Amino acid sequence: MAKDVHLVEEVELPEGVSVEVDGLRVRVSGPKGTLERDFSHAKGVLVRVGEGTVIVEAFFANARKRALVGTIAAHIRNMIKGVTKGFRYKLKIIYSHFPINVRVEGNRVVISNFLGEKAPRVARILEGVSVRVQGQDVIVEGPDIEKVSQTAANIELATKVKDKDRRKFMDGIYIYEGGVAE
Repeated sequence: MAKDVHLVEEVELPEGVSVEVDGLRVRVSGPKGTLERDFSHAKGVLVRVGEGTVIVEAFFANARKRALVGTIAAHIRNMIKGVTKGFRYKLKIIYSHFPINVRVEGNRVVISNFLGEKAPRVARILEGVSVRVQGQDVIVEGPDIEKVSQTAANIELATKVKDKDRRKFMDGIYIYEGGVAE
């Protein structure tokens, strides 16, 4: 496949969002906070701020550089969504055998009485993420999509059932909705 001489992808900046670029380190600030990300692994890709846009570009781009330009632009779009609206994941507490008790203690979620176990199971909450329990729902929110989704996955993995028939023992905490918080 032929190389593109000059590959450019622009990301629009909404009102109230500022972006600073220092080499391949990008800092996005908005009403919900500040996110910073280092793209120094992306050799041959340039990131700069234009008039109301962030420009991601590469010269003489092969397949790898084309992929990097699109990936970096997508990460910057997610950072902008995070500092303007934030991200939210919803998890459902499901049990048929023993009632599960879920509570937040500092930077961890404590799940007790899961399948009648004596020892509580614990899931870690990453920095900058808030978790709250509302009835049978666990709501995970924050500006960084990766930290929010990883925290939700930590909670789901803490209640993974082993050595039992999954068709019968469906108890656990499961992600049922995820995306931009409106």
